[in-house]
Amino acid sequence: MAEVRKKSYRKLLFWAGGFVLLLLVSIVCYALFFVNELTETAKEIHEPMVRVFSEKREDPITFKDKDPFSVLILGVDERDGDKGRSDTMIVLTVNPTLQSTKMLSIPRDTYSEIVGMGFEDKMNHAYAFGGIEMSLVTVEHFLDIPIDYVVQVNMESFKDIIDAIGGVSVTNTLNFSVDDHSFPEGELTLDGEEALAFVRMRMDDPRGDFGRQDRQKQVIQGVLQKGSKLSSLLKFKSIFETIGNNVRTNMTFDEMVEVQKNYRDAAKSVEQIRFEKGEGKRMDGIWYYMMDSEELEDVKAELKEHLGME
Repeated sequence: MAEVRKKSYRKLLFWAGGFVLLLLVSIVCYALFFVNELTETAKEIHEPMVRVFSEKREDPITFKDKDPFSVLILGVDERDGDKGRSDTMIVLTVNPTLQSTKMLSIPRDTYSEIVGMGFEDKMNHAYAFGGIEMSLVTVEHFLDIPIDYVVQVNMESFKDIIDAIGGVSVTNTLNFSVDDHSFPEGELTLDGEEALAFVRMRMDDPRGDFGRQDRQKQVIQGVLQKGSKLSSLLKFKSIFETIGNNVRTNMTFDEMVEVQKNYRDAAKSVEQIRFEKGEGKRMDGIWYYMMDSEELEDVKAELKEHLGME
């Protein structure tokens, strides 16, 4: 009887061990496939630029030395027959020594010199005039800091990404309607189409573009939270396909790996900076956001300090 129990116990251990081994092999294969897909997607979204590094730097940044760097994120609204405009412009400065990241939202209607065109206009028009590179140098000139990398995201892609992860949750503070969508106050779960309408609305918001920036941030945070869950990671292939079709950046895959390795702690503290002291002004019937000069200088100084320039 004892021998039978012993054999049964050994058999149980054999099957349990086999199951654990199979599970480990499956996890390893899944991880390898995940990395392979990520590598291919990173290669697909890479778009080199003419300049090697910013003219506002004496030497290029070195990720292994943990140099602070900056990124311009452009949310581009591209439609049929129209090159599009960068309706979302966010500058990130990343400092691994201070273990912090600063995030600055630039109002799309900001009145600024469009570098390369020789006149002033709404800053988001720079993309329509000269694409990613003109947007980059215009923002760089406006803030007087080096912009090291740029990420362009087609706003339409948000729909596909959000649908791929099963929707996002937000806390809405303003009761409003856009087209066929209604957004009551409170906790909401949005699909891709609803989320895009949610972040685009600004005309009926008392806070205008600032209110829209807050809604954009909520949706982005919702995507990050949902995307970190296993149920969403199982859908990574469709997410990567969407990213490959709708995202472009001058950062290479090797540089992404270095950032992930050496700058991870900087993402733990994200401070949001806003322009709030400027005012709207109509010129020739067109509405512009005019910067408060003192506030702009303060923001420039804060970003320069965070980048180790002062």
